[in-house]
Amino acid sequence: MLTIYPITTLALVLALIVYFALSVNVGRARATWNVPAPQASGHPEFDKRYRVQMNTLEQLALFVPGVIVGAPVLGDLVAGGLALLWSVGRIVFASAYYTDPAKRGPGFGLTLLPSLVLLLAGAWGAISALV
Repeated sequence: MLTIYPITTLALVLALIVYFALSVNVGRARATWNVPAPQASGHPEFDKRYRVQMNTLEQLALFVPGVIVGAPVLGDLVAGGLALLWSVGRIVFASAYYTDPAKRGPGFGLTLLPSLVLLLAGAWGAISALV
């Protein structure tokens, strides 16, 4: 994947860096609002950061396989662009969620749409290969 899909690979690495940064935010929030491990809730500001991290982890389970199956069908530039959009969506989602969780919708949409397109492209490619 590294040499055939370099743009997609870099966009996937960025997605993992975004997840890592969100995880670091949780660690900082634990210290700031005194929420010791293994507690998964405590202060409302900690809870927001924890939920953003967990939601991002949940989305990665759909996104990463989507990138893997979608890139061969869509090509490096399109798959990489969709993967980049996913990361932008996660940043928008986190920023909105930290401010007001009710306003997380646009970021969630920017995350879900690329995942669905990549998965559907992968399914299309597999079905086309069988027919």
